[in-house]
Amino acid sequence: KNNCNNSSDPYKKTMEFAEAADITKSSVAVASTTIAESNDKPVAAEESKPASGIDEGTKSTIQKIPLLRTRASPRDGDQWITRLREEYQALIQYVKINKDNDNDWFQIESNKTGTRWTGKCWTYYQGLKYEFDLNFDIPVTYPVANPELCIPELEGKTAKMYRGGKICLTDHFQPLWQRNVPRFGIAHALAMGLGPW
Repeated sequence: KNNCNNSSDPYKKTMEFAEAADITKSSVAVASTTIAESNDKPVAAEESKPASGIDEGTKSTIQKIPLLRTRASPRDGDQWITRLREEYQALIQYVKINKDNDNDWFQIESNKTGTRWTGKCWTYYQGLKYEFDLNFDIPVTYPVANPELCIPELEGKTAKMYRGGKICLTDHFQPLWQRNVPRFGIAHALAMGLGPW
């Protein structure tokens, strides 16, 4: 439920931003403009213990994704719109990084409020493409609580899948996420939680 008391539609602003950034139907695409990278560095790679489970390639990718600044959840009205803009910028940069490395592996889009995300992720194995539905909701306490990435078709197929196809993120992902609130966002969640697969 939208608790914003603003008389204008705050989500219209987000959609206008998405259109200006060449995002078709809120899907993440490479923008024609360059997104300036943040000078901030995430508390991550060097400070993580080797047992964290995050490989060097993933650490390198995470460090290239712009960090977010706004600490806002879906119930924070205009601040959430600002956070969504930052999320889109980080996602656009992440897609660009993946395309530059010939590692394009997902496509997502959000509902008009940015609280429900759906899309596809894929991988290639022995010359065949395997494509899966991907979805997640933004928690009410976001960005303190991370989104739970879900691939319903893989429910029960691996030890890393919870009920409903939710990916196990507790060992290496959540401690790193907690140390980087509010700097990490959706792009970081995809890079750490699903990218290594």
